[in-house]
Amino acid sequence: MASSDEARQLRYQTDAEMRASSNSPVDNQGAKRPNCRALSLAGHVGFDSSPDQLVNKSIHQGFCFNILCIGETGIGKSTLMNSLFNTSFDEHMSTHFQPNVRLKAETYELQESNVRLKLTVVNTVGFGDQINKDDSYQPIVDYIDAQFEAYLQEELKIKRSLYNYHDTRIHVCLYFISPTGHSLKTLDLLTMKILDSKVNIIPIIAKADTISKSELQRFKTKIMSELVSNGVQIYQFPTDDESVAKINATMNGYLPFAVVGSMEEVKVGNKTVKARQYPWGIVQVENEHHCDFVKLREMLICTNMEDLREQTHMRHYELYRRCKLEQMGFRDTGPENKPVRMPDSKKTPRRESLQETYEAKRHEFLGELQQREEEMRQMFVQRVKEKEALLKEAERELQVKFEHLKRLHQEERIRVEEKKKILEDEIMAFNKRKAASDILQGRPLPATPTVALKKDKDRKNSGFM
Repeated sequence: MASSDEARQLRYQTDAEMRASSNSPVDNQGAKRPNCRALSLAGHVGFDSSPDQLVNKSIHQGFCFNILCIGETGIGKSTLMNSLFNTSFDEHMSTHFQPNVRLKAETYELQESNVRLKLTVVNTVGFGDQINKDDSYQPIVDYIDAQFEAYLQEELKIKRSLYNYHDTRIHVCLYFISPTGHSLKTLDLLTMKILDSKVNIIPIIAKADTISKSELQRFKTKIMSELVSNGVQIYQFPTDDESVAKINATMNGYLPFAVVGSMEEVKVGNKTVKARQYPWGIVQVENEHHCDFVKLREMLICTNMEDLREQTHMRHYELYRRCKLEQMGFRDTGPENKPVRMPDSKKTPRRESLQETYEAKRHEFLGELQQREEEMRQMFVQRVKEKEALLKEAERELQVKFEHLKRLHQEERIRVEEKKKILEDEIMAFNKRKAASDILQGRPLPATPTVALKKDKDRKNSGFM
C-alpha cells in the first residue's frame, strides 16, 4: 500500500514537472527545454518504431515530384526525361514557330517496387524561339506563382485537405544550356536570375557529346564563373547530413552536369546499353566517363529528392507566402504571439488579431468597391448626359431640315398653282380664238369648253365632284 502511494505521488510530481516545463520557451529548431529531464527506460516501450510508422504511411500515401524543364526547342528535354525515369512519356513534337512561350504540364503515375510516385513534367514550349525574347521568362514566372497561389488558397481554407491535395508546386528546375562552348546567353542569365528565388535550379549542359572533353571542362568553368559574377543562386546539394555530405560536396564540384539522353539500345560487347551511335563511335548514356547522366540521376532522384521538396516548401513557398501576407497588411508576431500589422503611417506597429485584420481589409475593400461604383455611376450619368445632348442636337438639326423642306414644298406648290392658272387662262384664250375663227368661217359653234371648264371649276370650289 505504501509503495502504491509513493508511485502515485511520484507520478503526480512528474506530471507537475512536465506541466511546468511545458510553459518554458522552445526555440524554432526544437531545442531541448531547459527544465526537461533525461530519463532512462527500464524496458522496451515501443516508440522506437515511429520511423517505421512514417515509412509505412509515406508508402501508403505515395510521393509526388514536379520537374520544370526549361530549354530551347529540340535541345533534348523530352529525351532526357525518358532516360531519367527509364520510360517513354507521350510527347508531341514542337515547332520553332510558336508565337509565345507556353507551359505544358503532364502528370504520370509511376511505381517502382511498392513505392508510387506521381510525377509531373512541365515543359516550356517555344522558349527562346521568338525574335523578341524580352518576356520569354514571364509565362514561367506566372506559372510558378500560380502553383504557389493554389497551394496557399488551399492552406487558407476552413475545410482544407492538404493530405489529399495534389501538390503542383515546382520542386526542381532543370535548365538546359546549349553546348556552345563559349558562354551563357543573356536570356539564360536573365531567366535564372529571376527564377532563383522561386525554384531550385540545376543547370545542365544538354547534348554534351557535341563538344570535346577539354572544351566541356572550360565551358563548365565559364558557366559557373558567370553565374557567380551575376549573382545567380543555383541549387547546391546539402552537406549538413553526414550520410550524404561527402558525396554531395563532391557532386557540387561537377555542376553544371553535362548530360546525354537516349532511349536507343546499342549492343556493346556482351551487354545492351542505352547509347547514341555515331560513325566515329558510341556514347553511352550511363557511362560516367562519357557524360554526367548517372550523377544527375543519382543526385536528383536517389539522394536529394526529399531535400528538393523540403527546400521548395520551406524556402521558396515560405518566401511567396510571406510576401502575400505582407501585401495583405500582416507583419510578424508580437510579444503576445499576435500578428503585427503596420498602420498606414507605418510609424509604430499596432497588434491586431487575424479577425481584426480581416475586418479591416474587408472594410477597405468595400470602401474601394463603393468608390469604384460611385465613379462608374458618375461616368454613366456623364455619358447619358452627353448622349442626350447629342440626341437633342440631332433632333434640332432634323427639325430645321424638316422646316426647310416644308418651306420648299410650299413654295413649289405655289409655283405649280400659278403655272396651272396660267395654263387654264391660255386654254380659255385659245378656245375663244377658235370660236371666233369658226364664226368667221360660217361653221356652227360647238359646245364651248369654256362653259364646261367654268362649271368644273365651280364644282371644285364648292367641294362636289
